Amino acid sequence: MCDIEEATNQLLDVNLHENQSSVQVTESDLRSESELLVTIGATVPTGFEQTAADEVREKLGSSCKISRDRGKIYFVISVESLAQVHCLRSVDNLFVVVQEFQDYQFKQIKEEVLKDFEDLAGKLPWSNPLKVWKINASFKKKKAKRKKINQNLSKEKINNGQEVKINQRNVKKEFTSHALDSHILDYYENPAIKEDVSTLVGDDLASSKDETDESSKEETEPQVLKFRVTCNRAGEKHCFTSNEAARDFGGAVQDYFKWKADMTNFDVEVLLNIHDNEVIVGIALTEESLHRRNITHFGPTTLRSTLAYGMLRLCDPLPYDIIVDPMCGTGAIPIEGATEWTDCFHIAGDNNPLAVNRAANNIASLLTKSQIKEGKPSWGLPIDAVQWDICNLPLRTGSVDIIVTDLPFGKRMGSKKRNWNLYPACLREMSRVCTPTTGRAVLLTQDTKCFTKALSGMRHVWRKVDTVWVNVGGLRAAVYVLIRTPQAFVHPSEQDGEKGTLW
Repeated sequence: MCDIEEATNQLLDVNLHENQSSVQVTESDLRSESELLVTIGATVPTGFEQTAADEVREKLGSSCKISRDRGKIYFVISVESLAQVHCLRSVDNLFVVVQEFQDYQFKQIKEEVLKDFEDLAGKLPWSNPLKVWKINASFKKKKAKRKKINQNLSKEKINNGQEVKINQRNVKKEFTSHALDSHILDYYENPAIKEDVSTLVGDDLASSKDETDESSKEETEPQVLKFRVTCNRAGEKHCFTSNEAARDFGGAVQDYFKWKADMTNFDVEVLLNIHDNEVIVGIALTEESLHRRNITHFGPTTLRSTLAYGMLRLCDPLPYDIIVDPMCGTGAIPIEGATEWTDCFHIAGDNNPLAVNRAANNIASLLTKSQIKEGKPSWGLPIDAVQWDICNLPLRTGSVDIIVTDLPFGKRMGSKKRNWNLYPACLREMSRVCTPTTGRAVLLTQDTKCFTKALSGMRHVWRKVDTVWVNVGGLRAAVYVLIRTPQAFVHPSEQDGEKGTLW
């Protein structure tokens, strides 16, 4: 937070060439950065828009508008709250809104529409959004620099024997060896919304000089920013493609600012979001999705951290609750819970030893990152990982307050056929360990037919209170919110004995 405050108090002297001249910051056209109000847009897991809006209201005190385009929310903040925005747990990507058109009138001829996009670039109020981008970029650079310093200090302490020894080579491997897995995860988790996404492709204009020459040149000459335009389009009645919109709008942006187009090594990413007749122009504030914050060891069905947070919010954890994920996989849900609800205890369990090992490694990675960030040993997190059988949990009856888990969809993990036996057994064992009356369960599954059938046979112990439809890896899935009924758990063998006595 201090980095943002420091950045907002500095004069924004970046050379943003507007109308062939630098942006001039004067008292007449700009309030102090700390008082500047801007509209922030955020992409969120589809189906959890309301959950994200509630988090924004609670943590930032800002009213929130949910977009007609699913998976996006908008809210107004002062620039001094920018660091807090990056700490939101329910958002994937952030951008500052340049201008919003609620009912943009598209013409019928493609050439005329594209010409309007070209003209639009010179009419937009770029000044304040670019100032926010500059502050955000400054904050990220200072954060990266501070992280590097803390890593060096931590390494020195370890070498001097003042702190617990950490294998730096393994830590580095831990953070970098799963880049390929991250790309695979993105592939599986792209939302299956009918939209055409295209990026303005520019020439690679990166300098071939070494970093020393480049940095010395920056000190003497104004830096020309590199940019790209990304168009996200959804709707059936458009006479143009996303590629055409990005190309023509991007060309006009280039002419207006005299920036250089670069698809990969860009400084500024301009967003052109089109949903039916709604058009929103923005500037990206995140380089990669914020959902990557916790997981370093990925599995075949790793759940996004933002989706895990949304599921946890649905069950409204209270202080001292025992929260269990009996099918944890890589541990995304309990790890997210342990970082946000530190006054609860979280248990991650799975029957697969590889999954338990991944969850344990992710917990260890999170502790290591916390230690590097703080520059001192961490006291740990209220979480533990264990291997167990979901149908025979080593937990006392009625000892769990909340169960949150991602059930096997029967696609990449398990099978639809096995789910017909697995789901009823899971619900039965969950009802045993969950506290009657106050216990809650939030369960995610794409196999809704099987789950509905299993739940129909458990209505004496589980009551459904809500269903949230979400998009997971291109699949339409459901998050079921259940309440444990007051009825005490009776083992099936005891039920059979009671029936025999009655007869």
